[in-house]
Amino acid sequence: MKYTIWGILIIAGGILVSSFSNKKKNDPFKDNEKVLDILVSLGDKRPLHYIAPKNRSSEIVSHGKNIAFNGFTTKDGEETKIQSKHFVCTDCHNMVQEDPDLAVADPEARLKYAAKMNIPLLPATTMAGVVNRETWYNDDYSKKYGSLVAPARDTLRNAIHLCAVQCSQGRALEDWEMEAMVQYFLSIGHDMNDLALNEDEKEKVRLALNGLGDEKAVIDLIKSKYILKSPATFMYPQKKENRKLGENGNPENGKKIFELSCLTCHKETGVTNYKLNSTTLTFNHLKYWSSKDAHFSVYNIIRKGTYAKNGYKPYMPNYTKERLSDQQLEDLVAYINSMAN
Repeated sequence: MKYTIWGILIIAGGILVSSFSNKKKNDPFKDNEKVLDILVSLGDKRPLHYIAPKNRSSEIVSHGKNIAFNGFTTKDGEETKIQSKHFVCTDCHNMVQEDPDLAVADPEARLKYAAKMNIPLLPATTMAGVVNRETWYNDDYSKKYGSLVAPARDTLRNAIHLCAVQCSQGRALEDWEMEAMVQYFLSIGHDMNDLALNEDEKEKVRLALNGLGDEKAVIDLIKSKYILKSPATFMYPQKKENRKLGENGNPENGKKIFELSCLTCHKETGVTNYKLNSTTLTFNHLKYWSSKDAHFSVYNIIRKGTYAKNGYKPYMPNYTKERLSDQQLEDLVAYINSMAN
């Protein structure tokens, strides 16, 4: 009887070890699994936009990506109706990581990272990781869109709808198009290896996934590694008497802003009719208006933006404090001055 009990214990122990080993093979860092999937598996509340991996489709993801980049896709051998005649998602949003630290919204760090990675410096936040946020159209966006932001703040699909109709000045997405967009955004959500977890923290995640740790604490740990909302603080244009006109600006930073931000939309093939380039004529024009309290002043237009109007729907979004700081604005003016005749 003694040997039988010991045999059962040994077999049971072997099964537990084997089970634990099998689970360890599904290392979320080795396999670079999606953060959202890991959180759900740990017992976190499923967001309304969550779709289980088994229900995701590479074909549907492809449709969503096409709509994001091109404004339409190809279905059943035919091009679908364009979502907007004026904008596509990538005119205002990156689709890749744009911050070196996902937990911090720092415009200076973002500028350096954008220059290093050669990605645009755009007015709206990246869609990489948008599925990992818990609110959208945050803070001062209510000043621009009023009550329209209320249903968009806690529901990603409603946020996408608001962006499609108001921001893109286009049509509402059909149900299957919305599904495609959500699946695409899920595909570019944060991966576990995107998070700045040290080895001890990674081991806590592994243990929790195998039922051997504090799952709630690990959920909180994971969420501390990225922002749960993209902050948005609207700024008034600086008064003329307070402008430094580039006196304390860094022209090298200003050059990066001009090339990665201004020229993204205002180059010859850009989305707007107001064209800029790297000629003396452009810089003389910008320098002249920078000291004015007028539409063409970079101090005014960057903070105010413009609005869509009848006959010309494309508009310029305003840059929030988190997207472009006052110091970076002075850096831009310093560069403009250095290039003007």
